[in-house]
Amino acid sequence: MTTSPAVDTAMARIIADENEHVAHNYHPLPVVISRGEGAWVTDVEGKRYLDLLSAYSALNFGHGHPALLAAAQEQLNRLTLTSRAYHNDRLGPFAEALAELCGKDLVLPMNTGAEAVETGIKVARAWGYRVKGIAPDAATIVVANGNFHGRTTTIVGFSDDPQAREGFGPFTPGFVHVPFGDAAAIEAAIDENTAAVLIEPIQGEAGVVIPPEGYLRAVRELCTKNGVLFIADEIQSGLGRVGATFACDREGVVPDVYLLGKALGGGILPLSAVVADDDVLGVIRPGEHGSTFGGNPLAAAVGLRVVEMLKTGEFQTRAQALGEHLAAGLSTLVGNGVTGVRVAGLWAGVDIDPAVGTGREIAERLIARGVLVKDTHGHTIRIAPPLVVRATELDWAVEQLRVVLAR
Repeated sequence: MTTSPAVDTAMARIIADENEHVAHNYHPLPVVISRGEGAWVTDVEGKRYLDLLSAYSALNFGHGHPALLAAAQEQLNRLTLTSRAYHNDRLGPFAEALAELCGKDLVLPMNTGAEAVETGIKVARAWGYRVKGIAPDAATIVVANGNFHGRTTTIVGFSDDPQAREGFGPFTPGFVHVPFGDAAAIEAAIDENTAAVLIEPIQGEAGVVIPPEGYLRAVRELCTKNGVLFIADEIQSGLGRVGATFACDREGVVPDVYLLGKALGGGILPLSAVVADDDVLGVIRPGEHGSTFGGNPLAAAVGLRVVEMLKTGEFQTRAQALGEHLAAGLSTLVGNGVTGVRVAGLWAGVDIDPAVGTGREIAERLIARGVLVKDTHGHTIRIAPPLVVRATELDWAVEQLRVVLAR
């Protein structure tokens, strides 16, 4: 059952106006947010909600974090855009700090996560031809089933989600699919034309799917052994979300290429990046790739402050401790309307028993209880609160979930 606000409310009027004038490429939950602070948002009618989605990890530091707003405001008053036709005084410091955080040499800045993935694909192919010596136009990239890397035609072309693919072909060739979490399948898929293995260390859109222990180490070893780039899409999982700076850190693994985004822009503006060493990212030459807004001074100023906040380790530690607290609470729901729970730091996938409703229905019921989550793949809801959330707020949210499951 899909619920809607009463027709005479301000919220209903706003939703109706949006439906009339905005393309229907999303199916939003029926709530209209007008303000946000920390882990909480307020709708146009004054009702407050605990945000347990964080814009898919783009708001890792919460709504309106004072340090990030200050960085943005200061830069807004100075300079917002030059394009890369010129240098600006913010890009260099940002790139240096991010490269250091990742333990790499170079940063290629872009805007959206999908742009970072597209850039990573181009880098992998250029590296395959110019460094590895793959024959022209023969390079392949190994990808995992269940992946979500973005919405461009190239990216949806190597998705196995029919909703993402159907009606958008023909698709770009050059991708080999293997089951997620199966290192032996990756080994079997690698041949002389393989330029890279591209995976999410934890699959977010799929429902926070965590691979078996040792999988990432095995991928690292296989890529090193076979002269293949390991590209980690940490756009959702990175920058503190899982209780470490990167999800790869959970297994002590360093990929050849990091793809970053979402939280990198502090929840203020789009900012993404490809980060790698010079022997990989150095294959890109002037004129071969770019973006008018990529590396703009406003984004760089905010991104620098994000990196500075992560360098303290405070948010990673907080995510780990609060994630364990959240996992303990969610585990009590298994068998009581929940069939399974997966948790990595402050990131959880909760599988809803079909007998009590779909993921969408549970998300809609939670709106009435003042909690915002998002469904995925039918009967799963994702929980990803801002890393500034309190343990007592998580406890309250779990209790609201318990109530709606008991209906």
